[in-house]
Amino acid sequence: MRRSNRSVILTSIYRSGPLSRFELVRETSLSAASVSNLVGELLDEGVVEEAGSVESDGGRPRVLLRVAPGFGAVAGAEVGETRVRVELFDLAMKVLAAVEYPIESPTPEPSLVVDRVLQGLGEVTAQAGVSPSQVLGLGVAVAGIVEGPADAVVHAQTLGWDAVPLGAMLQAGTTVPVEVDNGANTLGQAEMWFGAGRGAEHAVVALVGSGVGSGLVANGLSYRGARSSAGEWGHTTIAYGGRKCRCGSSGCLEAYVGAEGVLDRFRLANRGKPAPGADEESAFVALLELAGSSKIAAGVVDETIGYLGAGFANLVNLFNPERIVLGGWAGLALGERYLPQLREATANHALRQPFAQVSIVLCELGQDAVALGAATLPVLRLLREGGATRPDALIARAR
Repeated sequence: MRRSNRSVILTSIYRSGPLSRFELVRETSLSAASVSNLVGELLDEGVVEEAGSVESDGGRPRVLLRVAPGFGAVAGAEVGETRVRVELFDLAMKVLAAVEYPIESPTPEPSLVVDRVLQGLGEVTAQAGVSPSQVLGLGVAVAGIVEGPADAVVHAQTLGWDAVPLGAMLQAGTTVPVEVDNGANTLGQAEMWFGAGRGAEHAVVALVGSGVGSGLVANGLSYRGARSSAGEWGHTTIAYGGRKCRCGSSGCLEAYVGAEGVLDRFRLANRGKPAPGADEESAFVALLELAGSSKIAAGVVDETIGYLGAGFANLVNLFNPERIVLGGWAGLALGERYLPQLREATANHALRQPFAQVSIVLCELGQDAVALGAATLPVLRLLREGGATRPDALIARAR
């Protein structure tokens, strides 16, 4: 019970702080004595620190409390379609160091990914001058279905991975506790905590890059389904008997709105000539720019918005969210230029009543929010644990 109450207090401070003890009593419904005692423990342990004060009604100023940014560091890694990005943060989620490595193959060997992630972890801790014993955990975001998080077995058909024990492979190479999750889920958690999802109880965070996925939030909690595969929105069928998808099926939404599929549709429509660009991201942006002068490019972009709007309408009709947050590098590139058209396309396919209840907005945390979201995995563990006397104690418990 004590640990549970510490968790409630620490979570309130982290998610809603800085807060005074008086505000914590209201937020947590714990007694003033319990709040005072547990806050005292957290202050003594260094997990929480004072962060100024505010005037009270006729009494002494109320001291504000926040989670101490320097209590420990957390690392987040994004295993993307073309790169591995690793970032190190303090507990205020300020970036301390970052590194990025390219991935040449669309179906990389798991051992290569493990090497890149662990190399990145070593590099960012060295850059920031942080000892591994100060790192509370490493969160890793990947494509596909992640069974775990304890075992972290990854099923990613688009990567050619079948039951890859990625969590165990990573943990074998570091003393830092490792957690693995789907990239759309980590993006969703980041946006719900710090970005465009804040305040929403029912939301979908849609990730559109080379591939397509989503994080589902119901009643303020992540919805994962029976075995953590909920949210594979990119592999819902948008066209029966349609284009071949990377997953091996046909007609998936990803085959029409994922950057790889969009560029392939343009190449076919353009008599085999691809969009200019040194890589997928630059080619996708170039295609969007060409839409202003090329009828072929404009047609492909218009179709893409239509398909994405139909995909959003399916989310609206199935889940009745109050908010859809569009993220991912390709999703942001589209949304920054065509958000009004995307809303209109969604309205054309969605039922009127649930569409009237939803807002469609852009991710606020930028293209690298997936790594930030991955870093929230060890933060979430810290909050659930109710803190620890020191980071290495948390590491020992995780083992």
